[in-house]
Amino acid sequence: MIRIPASALAALTGPAARPVRAEWSNDGGKTWTPVPEVDSAEARPDAGAECRYSGTASLLGVPLGAAGINTAITRVRLWQGLRPPRTDTYWVAAGTYVVDHVARTRLGADLDLLGLEDAIRGARLPVARTIGPDSARALVEQLVGEALPGAPISWRPGVRPDKRLPRMTVDEDRWQALVDIAAALAGSVWVDARGAVTIGPTPTLDDPVVWRIPYGTAVVEPAEEQTAEDLVNVWTVSGDGGDGSPVVGPVFAWDDDPRSITYAGPDPVEDPGAPQRLGLAHVRVRAQRYTSPLITDAGQAHDVAQSKLAASLGVQTSLSFTAAGHPGLEPGDVAEAEVRPGEWQRHIIDSCPYTLGTVTQSCTTRTTTRRLT
Repeated sequence: MIRIPASALAALTGPAARPVRAEWSNDGGKTWTPVPEVDSAEARPDAGAECRYSGTASLLGVPLGAAGINTAITRVRLWQGLRPPRTDTYWVAAGTYVVDHVARTRLGADLDLLGLEDAIRGARLPVARTIGPDSARALVEQLVGEALPGAPISWRPGVRPDKRLPRMTVDEDRWQALVDIAAALAGSVWVDARGAVTIGPTPTLDDPVVWRIPYGTAVVEPAEEQTAEDLVNVWTVSGDGGDGSPVVGPVFAWDDDPRSITYAGPDPVEDPGAPQRLGLAHVRVRAQRYTSPLITDAGQAHDVAQSKLAASLGVQTSLSFTAAGHPGLEPGDVAEAEVRPGEWQRHIIDSCPYTLGTVTQSCTTRTTTRRLT
């Protein structure tokens, strides 16, 4: 979650103004030009999208073309303000974008916006290249710096930026190479609201709760649904450089909680017949393998397996709700929602789009289907 001071947090549920502002830059973000007026804007943070942030904006009084807003080099920043009575406005970043499409209007321009991941994806390698061996930090800085010179890089606690990775070949897709590096650190990569390329661990329901939404005050008409798509409860992870060096693993991770309805049994690897022998007729194994040349030791393979398991067990139940808008909310944050009086559910935020300047926000979340105890 983007940190917001207590005085500004009071604006979420009390009387307050929510001003909006935007800026644009044609020099890679070194300088920013304020937009005279924002007619409307929407930010769409979504952990499952190709770009973590996307959005739209209708801007008034802005120039177009080579010296103004264009689809070749322009970046746009959106800001959501919170201003309780008799206090200054606190500005919360609502995304840093490249312009995907621009249409001239009578008073300005309508923009379709994509996060800076799009710029990195577009900067494909002209020829295949071998990079490393080096630290994850150095490899990420190299790949990002060539595509977005001067772009900030943020390492969240829980990943090891100084982990030394072996030599890797990047065929063409620069962004996929960053995804592979993050996965080797048991994490993922995205661009945050401030435009920083961020590498962090896979979110889990054990992470601290950053937002509690009481029933009847912030949650309106929750719509719950379940799906088995992408559900995996047994992971097999190996490291294989393909160069004749010893193979790492395989290392296994599975749902070993008997209270869970995705329980994979006592040991689906060494004793796959245990559920039948023990009368556990409800156990169903859903297994998947993952191999990476960047995994070089068993400890690293274990971390990756646990990360994969955490991500694939957290997709069974979703809860969509409309709540009092919280512009500091980010995909991956853990929230608790009182879905019915006295019944609290802990969820990971997957998407939390909102129209800037309004007080409502629709979120989609996921959680595990654990049995109540």
